[in-house]
Amino acid sequence: MTTLDLTSYEAILKEHYTNDRVENMVYKDHPFLALISKYTDFGGKNLPVPITYGTPQGRSASFARAKANKTPGLYTDFVLTRVRDYSLASIDNETMEASVGNENAFMEAAITEIDGAIMSASRSLATGLYRDGSGAIGRVANTGFAVPVLTLTDPNDVVAFEVGQVVQLSSAATVATLRNGGARGTITAINRDAGTLTFASNLSAIWAAIDTDDFINVDGDLGLKVSGLEAWIPAAAPTSTPFFGVDRAVDATRLGGIRFNGTGMPIEEALIGGAARVGREGGAPNYCFVNYDKFADLEKSLGSKVQYVDCKASAEIGFRGIMIHGSRAPITVLADQNCPDKVAWMLDMNVWKLYSLGDATKILMSDGLKMLRDNDGDSVEIRVGGYYQLGSRAPGFNGRIALD
Repeated sequence: MTTLDLTSYEAILKEHYTNDRVENMVYKDHPFLALISKYTDFGGKNLPVPITYGTPQGRSASFARAKANKTPGLYTDFVLTRVRDYSLASIDNETMEASVGNENAFMEAAITEIDGAIMSASRSLATGLYRDGSGAIGRVANTGFAVPVLTLTDPNDVVAFEVGQVVQLSSAATVATLRNGGARGTITAINRDAGTLTFASNLSAIWAAIDTDDFINVDGDLGLKVSGLEAWIPAAAPTSTPFFGVDRAVDATRLGGIRFNGTGMPIEEALIGGAARVGREGGAPNYCFVNYDKFADLEKSLGSKVQYVDCKASAEIGFRGIMIHGSRAPITVLADQNCPDKVAWMLDMNVWKLYSLGDATKILMSDGLKMLRDNDGDSVEIRVGGYYQLGSRAPGFNGRIALD
């Protein structure tokens, strides 16, 4: 019998998994990830992103006092470092051999695994771009733990979880706080309406020290994820703790973004108020990202006044949003499934960039091969991943809006 060898399989992958196809798979359901500018030459050890946060202060109606008080402008740079992310999948050799002579049949058998690996990596990146870099993708709402069902504090976080996912718990966002020495639990079922995760054993049997409000992390993610919007524009004003080498407390707004409290307001008033606050600081926000629940709230609130707008990330990828009128320019509000609940991100997309070493999500093939023989099984392995970091050259032109 003729075997479908690595060379033949490579040809199939090259035909079906072109860079354009992978890119479309990565971006099509993730508006923020799709629309952000990309810089794919992030080589070397790190990448400085310079920022000006203060102007020279040699100014006065009195020349003598202007000269006496003269100070230089204030400049710094965020020294970005890359994070890594991987998604692996295997395809057994029997499946490949059984499809010899009909490559389309083979691709039908393999496409789910390969596509799934790509989608898993892209979802990890798209979710991480909204988070704080800790790796947490949910929190525990339970008060009793002699049950196999874990209830999420925010049911909307359920979109970040999958059956078969292996997770760890931590009391805080550091490796030292992992529960029970990093004990792992595998999700066996998910109720996406209730926002619950089911495990094979009682929660207390997996994590004896589990407690309410514990953080949930995918195994191996804690402290190693991309520093997303929650890191760049945190809910509380940043302290002196260095962020990519910068003490942001010296000007928490210009170096750490704007926080606007829109709770208690109708959503359109909260968004317009947040846009005005960003405008006051010199920002010109052109996009606002919310989750689907808040997008629906905005639609219902605007009623017959709603104005839809289509925006394109590429020739093949586009999104439908709602236009609101900001103080500086029209703003497109987009729904993103990766955006956490009760927050809107009012952004000037011109000052954000995703910096990566090559494409941020790609089939890893530094040795020229898109697949490898598994060394511990009768199968071949596809490796998907990327090396990247989010950066902004003007965090103070962007806002985090708290919503009800």
